[in-house]
Amino acid sequence: MPNLEHPAYPAAKLLQLESLVPCRESQVSLLLSIFGEREQFSFPSIFIYGHRASGKTYVMHTLLNTLQLPHVFVNCVEYFTSRLLLEEILIQLQRYSEAEQASHVPCDTLNDFVRLFKQAVASRELQDQTLYIVLDRAEQLREMEANILPSFLRLQELTDRNVTVVLLSEIVWELFRPNNGCLEPVTLYFPDYSIGHLQKILSQNHPPLYSADFYAAYINILLGVFYMVCRDLKELQHLAALNFSKYCEPVVRGEANERDTRKLWKNIEPHLKKAMQTVYLREISSSQWERLQHDDGEPGQLKGLSAHTHVELPYYSKFLLIAAYLASYNPVRTDKRFFIKHHGKIRKTNFMKKHEKTSNHLLGPKPFPLDRLLAILYSIVDNRVAPTANIFSQITSLVTLQLLSMVGHNDQLDGPRYKCTVSLDFIRAVAR
Repeated sequence: MPNLEHPAYPAAKLLQLESLVPCRESQVSLLLSIFGEREQFSFPSIFIYGHRASGKTYVMHTLLNTLQLPHVFVNCVEYFTSRLLLEEILIQLQRYSEAEQASHVPCDTLNDFVRLFKQAVASRELQDQTLYIVLDRAEQLREMEANILPSFLRLQELTDRNVTVVLLSEIVWELFRPNNGCLEPVTLYFPDYSIGHLQKILSQNHPPLYSADFYAAYINILLGVFYMVCRDLKELQHLAALNFSKYCEPVVRGEANERDTRKLWKNIEPHLKKAMQTVYLREISSSQWERLQHDDGEPGQLKGLSAHTHVELPYYSKFLLIAAYLASYNPVRTDKRFFIKHHGKIRKTNFMKKHEKTSNHLLGPKPFPLDRLLAILYSIVDNRVAPTANIFSQITSLVTLQLLSMVGHNDQLDGPRYKCTVSLDFIRAVAR
């Protein structure tokens, strides 16, 4: 029994659509309910959000093309200014008019866009059904003029036409909402694919020379290795295509059959470990990766970004780390002796507190106030350092990194009285 049913669309089209969007039937069914019939006025705006590679763009492309709904699809990253965006929408609308070739339409203001938009949708085909304007990577709209986003949300009202604007984004609507208010869109969330969904989607792309069960076993091994570190469908498809030839080598050489999973796993395991080094990075091209596999290269031969471990810190960040380290491991009473040139005569004494007899490095770093950090910084830097926003921004960055390293250790956070501690391991981690 098909999962997608709607009286306004043919059953054959819905069945085809269901086969093209696996594991997204519930979202497509909800979108069809929101769209309604072709002639009906739909919601003025729809906001679809979800993480990267959760199927937002693909589902909208497939849904509109399969059901042959009139639409305009624009990527806001490619058309990064309001003028480019508005002109591209008008150019794509010309394919529904009687003109054979699309021509450039100058559009400087939003008022011009509304006027030209009304003229573009005056054809009978666009008047009889809903027009959908899909804006992918819609978070870029926040960088444009303040009236662009509210106007798109009210485009149906401004133009008095049957049009629906669909916004696709990776961030939530609360980060979009303007301060002066706007028309709230219908929000729809695309969750991440589960491991079962990824298994089903990736297994559909099996090569014709091999059985579906053989390729499904390979995908199961691939997800067992990469699922904990990578759940991006696009990256997993890339990894599956790159490493499948290595998985098939024992079968091609006649050393194993398709059911001998143990030998197949032993052959592919070292190559999957090497692939773990470049997940998301794409440090080398596919041809270089295949050549490295063919030559049985070692992981150390990857000459990509991860091979360059030296990272240059900002100038004052180096001294801030040094000052923070000195403040963490040296008692306060030693600051005068270490950091003041003319500190006067200091009386020597053999009296030491009991806890100071143990090395400070064994006891761990101690908290220190911000004023002490700045005082040590001013003393170890040769030239005069003004307490500018640049200095405080670098301090904030270091404190943020330290706080992130303390997540899960609430006993180290003391509310408004929180004081930093910088250990040697933290300095090494930041320097790396």
